[in-house]
Amino acid sequence: MNALHFPDLGTFDPGELQPRHACSDGRFHVGADGVQAIAATGDGKVEFIAFAGHTIAYVKSSLGYPAYYPVHPVQLQPPVQAVLMDLDGTSVHSESFWIWIIEQTTASLLGNPAFQLEDADLPYVSGHSVSEHLQYCIHKYCPDQKLETARRWYFTHTHRELEAVLRGEGRADAFTPAPGLKEFLLELKRRRIRIALVTSGLYEKAYPEIVAAFRSLDMGDPARFYDAIITAGFPLRQGEVGTLGELSPKPHPWLYAEAARVGLGLPFDRRLSVIGIEDSGAGVCSVRLAGFPTVGLAGGNIDESGVRSLCQFYAATLTDVLPLLG
Repeated sequence: MNALHFPDLGTFDPGELQPRHACSDGRFHVGADGVQAIAATGDGKVEFIAFAGHTIAYVKSSLGYPAYYPVHPVQLQPPVQAVLMDLDGTSVHSESFWIWIIEQTTASLLGNPAFQLEDADLPYVSGHSVSEHLQYCIHKYCPDQKLETARRWYFTHTHRELEAVLRGEGRADAFTPAPGLKEFLLELKRRRIRIALVTSGLYEKAYPEIVAAFRSLDMGDPARFYDAIITAGFPLRQGEVGTLGELSPKPHPWLYAEAARVGLGLPFDRRLSVIGIEDSGAGVCSVRLAGFPTVGLAGGNIDESGVRSLCQFYAATLTDVLPLLG
C-alpha cells in the first residue's frame, strides 16, 4: 500500500498510521466529498481525515462526546520561548500508581480483591481522564456497573492512598521524579525559558505528585517555580461544585492550549517557538492538535499507542531535549 499523505500533518507509511476506508462515526468516506485518505492512531483514539489542502482530526470519546479539530502545520522555530511539560511519566513517574488505583477500583466494583488488569489494558487506563479510564474498565470487566459508582470507589482509594503518601507512608514508589528533572528545569530557568506543567489529572490527585517530587529534590514550592500549572480541575461530587475537565482531557487540545494562551499569555501565532513534551499517546495528540511542535519522551506508551510518527522529535531523557532549545 502506498504512503498516506495528510496536509499539515505529514506523509506516513501504512504501518505508522492505520488506514481506514471511513471515519468511525460514518461521517467521512475515502473518495467521497473530497476525502483523500483516512487513518487512525494505533490505539484508535484519534482519526485523521485528509482533504486536498487540509486535514482534520476526529477525537473519539468513550463518554459520548467526540469532537473534530483542524490540524495546524507545525515547524519548530528556535529559540524556544516556552516549554509545556506533561506530569505523569514526563516529570514524575507515577503511572504505575494510578494504574494500580484503577485496578483497585475495578476490583472493588467486581468484589474481587485479587483482580488484575491485563497488559492489553494499559494504553486505555493511562493518559486520558479518570472517567474514560473507568468507563473502559466497566465496559470490559463489569458492564452492569455505573460510572458514578466507579468514581466513588476511585476517590475512596485515592484519598486513602494520597493521605498516606503525604504522611510519608503508603507506597514508597508512588511519585518519583523523572531522571534529570531537576537539572532540566533549572537549565530552563537559567535560559529564561518559561515553563508550564500540564496534566489531564484532577487537581487533588495531580498536585500532591509534583509537591512530593519537588520535596524530594529540595526545590521548594512548585506553584512558585512554574510559570503556569494547568490540571483537569476539580471532580464533580454530589453536593459540591466541579469544574470542566472530564470531557476535555488529552487527546483533546484544550489543556495545552490553555496553558500556553491563558497560563503563559502566548498568542497562537507564537506557538512554533513553544514545545510540548509528552510520554503518552494521548498527550502527543493533545500537543499536536493544539498546534505545538511535539517532543516524544521514551518510557511511556507512545510506541504502543502508535503515535511516534506524530512527534517532531523523540528523546530518551529530558536532558536530551536541551539541544532542541536553540
